[in-house]
Amino acid sequence: MRFLENTFDLSQFDEYREDNRREVKKANGGLPTSLWDTYSSFANCYGGVIILGVKEEKDGSWKTTGLQNASKLRKEFWDNINNPQKVNINLLTEDSVETYEVGDNKDIIMVIYVPMAKREQKPVYINNDIFNGTFRRNYEGDYHCTRLQVKTMLRDQTERTMDMEVLDKVPMEDLNYDTIHGYRNSHRSLKEGHPFERLSDHEYLRSIGAAAISEEDGKLHPTAAGMLMFGDEYNIVRHFPEYFLDYREELDQTTRWSDRLQSSSGEWSGNVCDFYFRVYNKIIKDVKVPFKMSGGERIDDTPVHKALREALANCLINADYHGLRGVVIRKEPDKLVLANPGYVRTGKKQMRLGGESDPRNKALMKMFNLINIGERAGSGVPNIFNVWEDEGWEEPVIEERFDPDRTILSLSFFKKVSEKSVSKKVTEKSDSKKVTVKTQAHYDMILSFMKDDVWYKASELVDVLGVRETRTKALLRALVEDGLLVDNGTIKGRKYKKK
Repeated sequence: MRFLENTFDLSQFDEYREDNRREVKKANGGLPTSLWDTYSSFANCYGGVIILGVKEEKDGSWKTTGLQNASKLRKEFWDNINNPQKVNINLLTEDSVETYEVGDNKDIIMVIYVPMAKREQKPVYINNDIFNGTFRRNYEGDYHCTRLQVKTMLRDQTERTMDMEVLDKVPMEDLNYDTIHGYRNSHRSLKEGHPFERLSDHEYLRSIGAAAISEEDGKLHPTAAGMLMFGDEYNIVRHFPEYFLDYREELDQTTRWSDRLQSSSGEWSGNVCDFYFRVYNKIIKDVKVPFKMSGGERIDDTPVHKALREALANCLINADYHGLRGVVIRKEPDKLVLANPGYVRTGKKQMRLGGESDPRNKALMKMFNLINIGERAGSGVPNIFNVWEDEGWEEPVIEERFDPDRTILSLSFFKKVSEKSVSKKVTEKSDSKKVTVKTQAHYDMILSFMKDDVWYKASELVDVLGVRETRTKALLRALVEDGLLVDNGTIKGRKYKKK
């Protein structure tokens, strides 16, 4: 509850706007039907607060309308949320619903704190209809989850991750033994004398979780993890039709890409293991790391190398291989972007904090751990942030998108600049462009209005600035060029936030 209480503070009421964590409803005629959509949305995302007795004005500000009979509404709410025909699970406790008096008129409002559901509780749905009654939240409001998103939540409920499934119909011969022998050589060189070293290939694959005895015929077959890690792409897609791995180097603006590696090219195996090693060697090639010596010898494996290994492995281990768009790694001149299908199972905030490991593919994680890649303790992502801070680079950005579910980690190699330097840079740019006083005032209004880490559409800033949308877009583009804002890269529905 402490985290949710920070989402609503009565003293800041006049500063709030609706976003992906807050929703206001008038509730003049009783509990609004849409309240339950929002309950499902918040529970299936990061939680949030629903505030009854408040309406949203055209400029986005809130105005209290008050509740005529708060005690009756409160009872009606608890009756409904405890009715399994209305909501499949009640995540709330008695202190999750509070009433407050607001303003000089002492209007009564009701605040409902909805926590984020645990992985095993999702999906949270309404009206006894899992496929039509499951919602999620974005800055636009509540939206219906697709069948694919619901199925992903159902798959993620279990402790046995999907990569542990035994592929009963697949013979061991369908695996790529060149990849297997390369992996074994890496394991052998890193952990000389390991007990698995003397095992036959089939015994070895069973020991690392890449194969298992089928209950159907009592024979050894690859697991889903074994197929992903060591299969050939044309066999992998028979079990994971959306499977796709893509690496792109976009180092020259005059060409679409300077190098590309795709799992579907047919020029190599296309499996996760080979993709990892090929891509890792590409992404470290131009990484500028400090020259370090130890005992008269150069240290080639720096904390930056370790962080990049962790980032790449984390992307592959937590990918939902049933999800859309596949894994995409994009290398730019001063940035590396790693995107994988699937939402963050622990939640974005917990992913950043670390200490809680909940991989989507536990068997794949074990295989990477055996060759000293990846962290089991949930410390991998915090370590990446620590390394970036030590190097003086801009803080990494974790982004989570829905419909389709996608997790994106952006690692910038730009040096951080202080707020003083940014202010000086803006002044210099303003001087060089001869920005008018009015335009500079608009820039200041935009930056003052925007809250950190919140995306805004141009249309949301029109009333703030009092200008047309075309002019608003031009101002936003200029701020992006000046490095003060970033956009989400889309043409339709483009959004902006503070950098």
